[in-house]
Amino acid sequence: MINPKIIVRGGGDLATGVIHRLWSAGFKVLVLECAQPAAIRRQVALCEAVYQGEATVEGMTGVLIHSLAEAQSVWEAGRVPVLVDESCACAAELQPDILIDAIIAKRNLGTKRSLAPLTIALGPGFTVGEDVDVIVETKRGHNLGRIIRNGSATPNSGIPGNIGGFSKERVLHAECAGVLHIVRDIGSLVEKDEVIAYIEKESGEQVSVLATLTGIIRGMIREGFVVTRGFKIADIDPRQEELANCFTISDKARCIAGSVLELVCRYAQEKQK
Repeated sequence: MINPKIIVRGGGDLATGVIHRLWSAGFKVLVLECAQPAAIRRQVALCEAVYQGEATVEGMTGVLIHSLAEAQSVWEAGRVPVLVDESCACAAELQPDILIDAIIAKRNLGTKRSLAPLTIALGPGFTVGEDVDVIVETKRGHNLGRIIRNGSATPNSGIPGNIGGFSKERVLHAECAGVLHIVRDIGSLVEKDEVIAYIEKESGEQVSVLATLTGIIRGMIREGFVVTRGFKIADIDPRQEELANCFTISDKARCIAGSVLELVCRYAQEKQK
């Protein structure tokens, strides 16, 4: 089987699940990110390498590189190169066989079918045949991970998936613009209405962020991040007994990753004929 050149746009938690599956299967992946990634589940997101230089998730390490020329040595070390390239400009030089849009922006941020022989998108915001060649469903439920070869994924409902009987309550959004400061970080057990962070407004006023339910903080935007009103800043898991989930790839990400791996392997097999 050939080893195709693969670009993954995005290094958030769902993208990292895909990257981990491809890396585990022996494929070389280049991850493209923006200059200031905003991953909530940053303990399981390779995009954190943009801030820290490196990020390790379940034995896989992403390494920040500053040019495409540095990627080869990272691959040879068994690691995953992460490049800040929001516009995917490096595709013209790398000439990838496969491009995966895993930004999960609910809209297309510049992915085109012309960027690679096989283009794959995760979730809504794309149409097969217009934007990409194939789409993988990201909405929780019966169709999660379904490979879509006609049409589009389920439109974004704006309502988070149900976990432990809670849906929209699980996700916290900024009530105002400002700088976020963490009081209780990922992995902390918190009670409903407990202060878990605060937002410092430009005026100096501090606005408390209260836990919307009792549970474990599963995701939290990084300390000092500048947020806008309505920006997603935290995620609370009501399943208090599942602390380890904060630090491992989710079931949702693994399901989506399996479908992507299927598409990549099929492409590699067909190219080998």
